[in-house]
Amino acid sequence: MSPRIIAIAILAANGVLGDGDKQPFEFAEDWARYKQVTSGHPMIMGRRTHDAIGRWLPGRTTIVVTRNPAEVELPTSEQATGYAVTSVDMALSLAAELETDAIYVAGGGSIYAQAWPYLTDLDLTEVHAEAEGSVHFPEIDPTEWVEVRREVHPEFDFVGYRRLS
Repeated sequence: MSPRIIAIAILAANGVLGDGDKQPFEFAEDWARYKQVTSGHPMIMGRRTHDAIGRWLPGRTTIVVTRNPAEVELPTSEQATGYAVTSVDMALSLAAELETDAIYVAGGGSIYAQAWPYLTDLDLTEVHAEAEGSVHFPEIDPTEWVEVRREVHPEFDFVGYRRLS
């Protein structure tokens, strides 16, 4: 069985992910859930997202998509595994070779857009406030996606979507 390919993101009510350098919202509960959900699974992200995180995340394989893979300093610790490739297609192929039931696509905006045709699920933290920023999450078309879960919180909701067949 093929692994699910899941976009994971935190986005403002107006779809904003950030300004290209950082995201507008940070909630401790969201970061804790992100760690719990993605641990043990490969994650695909762009170079700017990886640089914004500032380190290789332990307990998962991170595949960085960049024009210049040789410029990405790969992890030397056994706690984290990392690769750098030149395309989302290469990242998905590499992730599919790992024994996993889920591959997480973790941004940024261009990586989500490139991975969009392959995604089976969305795992979103939908913030109740709008934000300024130039990077947006792709539009979720209700003829393509169905909401399968929602966990309501005062400032945001954790929401899951599944692609309709």
